[in-house]
Amino acid sequence: MESWLRESGAVGLNDVELAHFQVTGRGVRSLQYYKEGERVLTIPCGILWTVEHAYADPLLGPALRSAQPPLTVEDILATYILFVRSRKSGYNGLRSHVTALPTSYSSSIFFTENELEVCAGTSLYTITKQLKRQIEEDYAGLVARIFGQYQDLFPLDKFTIEDYKWALSTVWSRGMDFVLPDGNSIRLLAPFADMMNHSSEVKQCHVYDASSGNLSVLAGKDYKVGDQVFINYGPLPNNRLLRLYGFVLSSNPNDSYDIVLSTHPTAPFWEQKQKLWISAGLDSTCTISLTLTDPLPKNVLRYLRIQRLDESDLSVIQVDATDGIINESNEVEVLQSLVDSFCGLLENFVTQLEMLEEQLAASVHPPGGNAWAAAHVSLGEQRVLRLARKRAEDLLAAAESGRGRRGDLSPLARCANCNK
Repeated sequence: MESWLRESGAVGLNDVELAHFQVTGRGVRSLQYYKEGERVLTIPCGILWTVEHAYADPLLGPALRSAQPPLTVEDILATYILFVRSRKSGYNGLRSHVTALPTSYSSSIFFTENELEVCAGTSLYTITKQLKRQIEEDYAGLVARIFGQYQDLFPLDKFTIEDYKWALSTVWSRGMDFVLPDGNSIRLLAPFADMMNHSSEVKQCHVYDASSGNLSVLAGKDYKVGDQVFINYGPLPNNRLLRLYGFVLSSNPNDSYDIVLSTHPTAPFWEQKQKLWISAGLDSTCTISLTLTDPLPKNVLRYLRIQRLDESDLSVIQVDATDGIINESNEVEVLQSLVDSFCGLLENFVTQLEMLEEQLAASVHPPGGNAWAAAHVSLGEQRVLRLARKRAEDLLAAAESGRGRRGDLSPLARCANCNK
């Protein structure tokens, strides 16, 4: 692969090499000193895996363009990779890259039922189940739309559903996404650069030059000779790292839980509330991330305050008012619903946080294995949800205390599920 890259104009390959590292496995090792911000590597436009290059291929392009409806970016790139891998001749450079790719991945779609069950109750568990079904449907669609139509290009013994899952995981784990100056976006795979592993301790350091179409990696920190050169995938939680990249970080500070807030259009006063949501920068269906640093974002409260407005409130409410307490009864109703919801979500976890911690300490799940990774996802999401519940409970106690001081002696509301 390196010889092909040099011949194609790649810059920097004489100063780095592929190597095996104890913790991360294969990665890229520095053969010289780099200062932060200095260019490490540039992969030229002509040898990047892109949708444009797939469409431009004289054999593959016409088949891709014939698909109706058009294929997604992921499916185009996955098909491109499988097509090159299946060719017995030609495409020598790209095939050398494919040969260097992992033969298997550890993302959650490859987990056994028992391994996935360790994180039952998490968003990862639900999304992975959905993904597996979606992949089966998408693969059937590809067979009907192009694989079956062009079997001389796509021999089905080399384009099985397992091949498709492998290619999708290649795109998920090695693809890089960039927003272009015109507002459009591009996803690409860059040979050799995609061998660099993630570290949250380096600055984000891979850049796409829209004018030349080249991909460059800059030093995200100072490196000495022999150091592993990293890139930064971004501040991702473990549920996403495991789903897309096949690994987790212990005690990941970016762990989160995505909560979906939704109101059906047939709900009372939906149109009036929808206007308020839009004015507040929200919508009738919102996905909001709860994080370790902000376990109960103000937009969650703002959404629910609007959702629970009654007719008398709607006649006088201004959108700015939803940024704070509207009235005591509305606030108590919102906070009680949150406490109940968080208790319900936490009860859905098959293995509770304390037990998971004991299991990990006792190496019940072999370190580094799939079940071990799933356990870390569950730990992270439960920690976030417990913080969110505690925040909602504290706000509810304050709201009830204020009501009590005004003569309402009703007891502090408790979670209907766990009675806390």
